[in-house]
Order: sequence, then structure tokens, then C-alpha cells
Amino acid sequence: MADKRLLGVFAHPDDEGSIGGALLHYNSLGIETGLVYATRGEVGQVSDPLLATQENMGQVRENELRAALAALSVPHLWFLDYRDSGMAGSSANQHPQALMNAGGADVIGKLVAIIRQFRPQVIITFDETGGYGHPDHIAMYKNTVGAFHSAADSVQYPEAGPAYAVSKLYFTSLSRHQFETLAEWMQGQEAEMFKGKNPSEMGIPDDRISVMLDVERWQDLKAAAQAMHRTQIYPNNAMLSLPDELRRKWRSTEIYQLATSRVGPDMMSENDLFARVIPG
Repeated sequence: MADKRLLGVFAHPDDEGSIGGALLHYNSLGIETGLVYATRGEVGQVSDPLLATQENMGQVRENELRAALAALSVPHLWFLDYRDSGMAGSSANQHPQALMNAGGADVIGKLVAIIRQFRPQVIITFDETGGYGHPDHIAMYKNTVGAFHSAADSVQYPEAGPAYAVSKLYFTSLSRHQFETLAEWMQGQEAEMFKGKNPSEMGIPDDRISVMLDVERWQDLKAAAQAMHRTQIYPNNAMLSLPDELRRKWRSTEIYQLATSRVGPDMMSENDLFARVIPG
């Protein structure tokens, strides 16, 4: 095992797209990477009915994810085995195995076991809005914050192994300005991302951005990895509707907000998720 490790914690296959550059960048520096997914993305649209059905969607999307992670050089993958809850207000919300119906103690316990096994110094997950308000994204934000603290407490989940204190927890999202630009571009189109939402309340405000990671050199690999999620490349995907020039510009920078740290605050001059992290 490498002496530095990065763990992303997300809800569905393809969510790793927001940190693809970080995964590639830190892997190139010898940092070990891993990803956790609460579900296999069993609910939602399929770009082409020949690719998947509602019955085999989860398995197909897992296979797509594994291909994407191979492109991103991510060797470690865990599933929490909940079911995709679908968008807020959809019938999928009522499924008994849906993530949004899972008890927090159960989800946090599974995450704590992974954290204590993998021992990452840095964890990345969604911000409090879940990016665009998806209930599973928000659930994973809450549960990952809980797991960050619980993993360090030997009294909690003793069956999950010895306590381990993660150094830093980051949130990832587009910036608020990017969401506003995207909403303006999508005006008049059927964009599920913005239904009933105010783009001016989405994303990470400028004054809360801790790291703006330049991943220009990795953006073609990021795009290749994202293209592996074939069942999710459909016409009303907001990000895929952007002009190529704008999409490439956004893909060249990743935005992170430091949520909590055991090694002190970030300095903009550092611009590094692993700043002051002690190997081990």
C-alpha cells in the first residue's frame, strides 16, 4: 500500500467525473486511489434501449464504471449495495432498498469499515447541495461527513477495526458561477438538473473554494473515462449539451472546498489536496 491515499465517496456510477483529474494527477504522484459508490445507478434514463433494460441497468452501469476506473487508473472500488433513489419526488423514492430510506447508522458503519481498511488521508464527496439536489448525493454528503468523524472514534463501530483519523475532507462541485452559466445556456430546454431550483444557490461560492486544481493535461483522459458511461450519454444531459470549447474549459479545472481538516487550513498558494498531509 502506498503511503498516501485518496478516497472518493459518491452515490452513482459516473459521479467520479467531477474528480477525474485529481484521480489521475495524484495517481501520477504515486498516491493510491479508491472510490466508494452507494448504488449502481439502477434508476434513470438509458441513452439507448439496446444498451440496458431496467432489469439489468445496475449490472451494466457497474461494468461501465469498471471500464471508466481502468481509464482513470483507480485500483480500488467498493459498493455499499443500496439502490438508486431516483430524483426527488419519483416513485423510486419509495423502494425499501433505496439509499434515501437507509438508516444513517447503517450507511456510516459501512463507510467507517472502508475508511479504516483503506486508511485514506484525504476524502472527497459532494457538497451540502449534492451538486444539483439529487437526494442520493445529499445523503452521501451527510453520511460521509458522519463517517469522517466516526472513523476516528474508537467507541463507534468497534467491529469495523481500529480507529483511524482521516486528515482532510473535501467537497467537490462546480462553482456557483459555472452553475449560473449552465442554467443560462440551458434556458428553454428540459433540464432536469434545474427543475424547481435556483442556480444562484447551487455550487461552491468563490469565497469557499480552497483548491482549484489545474488538470488540463488530464482532460482528454477524463473525457475518455466519462465516455465509458454509455448508458448515461443522452440528449438532455445538461453537461453534454454544452459547446465543446466551454466543456473543455471546465474540464481543465476542478474545484474543491475544504470541509474539515486535522492538519490546519488550506492556503490558496498551496493549491494541493495533500498539502501538509503526513504520509503513513
